[in-house]
Amino acid sequence: MKITPLALPEVLMVEPRVFGDERGFFYESWNRRAFAQHGIDADFVQDNHSRSRRGVLRGLHYQIEHAQGKLVRVTAGEVFDVAVDLRRSSPTFGRWAGATLSAASKRMLWIPAGFAHGFVVTSDDAEFLYKTTDYWYPEHERTVLWSDPALGIEWPLAGAPILAAKDAAGTPLARAATYP
Repeated sequence: MKITPLALPEVLMVEPRVFGDERGFFYESWNRRAFAQHGIDADFVQDNHSRSRRGVLRGLHYQIEHAQGKLVRVTAGEVFDVAVDLRRSSPTFGRWAGATLSAASKRMLWIPAGFAHGFVVTSDDAEFLYKTTDYWYPEHERTVLWSDPALGIEWPLAGAPILAAKDAAGTPLARAATYP
């Protein structure tokens, strides 16, 4: 396994060892011992799976209490995935890192607790899987506005994204609840 920090050093690109032949492929998407050797010592409690079509943008989501670390990957299609540092004490507070994830590359991202997360689908459709270190608590869920100019996220969009109501009504970073 190869692990590389992105522009935010705590957000890590994970490239698993893939074994393939004429039958197909195999790889470990999670092995607690192997990930811990690379500094990711997570206790996952929930797996989530979504399917979205081209142009759907989900995010930027986080939980102000019960913050979640996430290990994310794409099993069909391609997305541009983004993490935003919401830890006020961090030297990278308010900055973002993004990367393309696809079923073909099999790369994953580790997004630690304290970050907002979102993605936009760049293929015809995509299936997105993520493991979380805490359960979903809707009463603690928050959304940072995906298009906040203060963040300056360079989303690869050909037009307006397809948004859920909660994502369209996200809070700008300046008014968002953040972590210490």
